[in-house]
Amino acid sequence: MIVGIPKEVKNHEYRVAATPEGVRELVHAGHRVVVESTAGEGSAIADEQYAAAGAEILADADAVFDAAELIVKVKEPQPEEFERFRGDHVLFTYLHLAADEALTRFLIERSVRAVAYETVQLDGRLPLLAPMSEIAGRMAPQEGAKYLERPQGGRGVLMGGASGVMPARVVVLGGGMAGWNAAQIAAGMEAEVVVLDKDVDRLREIDRIWHGRIQTVTSSGLAIERLVLDADLVIGAVLVPGARAPHLITEEHVREMRTGSVLVDISIDQGGAFETSHVTTHDAPTFVVDGVVHYAVGNMPGAVPRTSTYALTNVTLPYVLEIASKGIDDAVRDDPALALGVNTWDGRVTNAGVAEAHGLTLETLGVQSD
Repeated sequence: MIVGIPKEVKNHEYRVAATPEGVRELVHAGHRVVVESTAGEGSAIADEQYAAAGAEILADADAVFDAAELIVKVKEPQPEEFERFRGDHVLFTYLHLAADEALTRFLIERSVRAVAYETVQLDGRLPLLAPMSEIAGRMAPQEGAKYLERPQGGRGVLMGGASGVMPARVVVLGGGMAGWNAAQIAAGMEAEVVVLDKDVDRLREIDRIWHGRIQTVTSSGLAIERLVLDADLVIGAVLVPGARAPHLITEEHVREMRTGSVLVDISIDQGGAFETSHVTTHDAPTFVVDGVVHYAVGNMPGAVPRTSTYALTNVTLPYVLEIASKGIDDAVRDDPALALGVNTWDGRVTNAGVAEAHGLTLETLGVQSD
């Protein structure tokens, strides 16, 4: 199969969908890999490194899309990329379609077979989302700490406080991969940290590891309200695979929060955990509502692309090899985890969360052997 790796065009997106090591594995498996010139530049990977691994370097994105059968990306296609897609393309990338009706309808109309990293599920886990959730979680307290500084619009609170002075109060909504990592880093910065989740077993695991250093609370509307209104930093890290994230903090909550407190919305790719959130970019990462600073960058890990690119390739490569070697029909038929990643297929929506988000008909995934 011909695998295409275009350069990412989303605002300040420096990741690339494959490392030279990943390219070498694909080439050794008998596949042709075409990479857009300078695609890896943002991740400190030169064209020469891809060429040495066996890739063909093509001049521009048009050439990559024209040549490729399987398009492997990092972020969802941007409007300027739409017309490059053919109906016979297979797309493998982060899609987050529940929060993007325009892209969903385009993929349906163009009949692109689109497989989303974030809905591939293996034994109840999300293996292709996990590394980026880990990185975004670890970044969230860093960003929150920066915007708590007074020159950035925050309350002027240091995460770890000082001798005789209370540390910042940090509330993490969600104890999954992103929330767990956010809590861990915030605790390492010596903040006072509380994690809320509905899964008591998950909270019990945090308690077991942290021995009370990170507090845990079973999530409820009243518990969220009580803790959030007294917080300096709130990190939204909730996830419903494939579906829109629930708004756990309302406009009313934001109005009642303390001036200069900070909200970091890791869930923004899926619509956001805060009712007042909207997607921002690394160019303009924050906005203020009722005196509360909101950070809601949709591609947080793109700011640390060297780390992110290698972490992403580590988990996506086996699935890319599977699709390229078997063909998409046989790959999704043989691998239930990969089949759950399919969001659109031959003009149909095959993911329940996406269909519900946009009022579309959910259809079953029908595959045939070659």
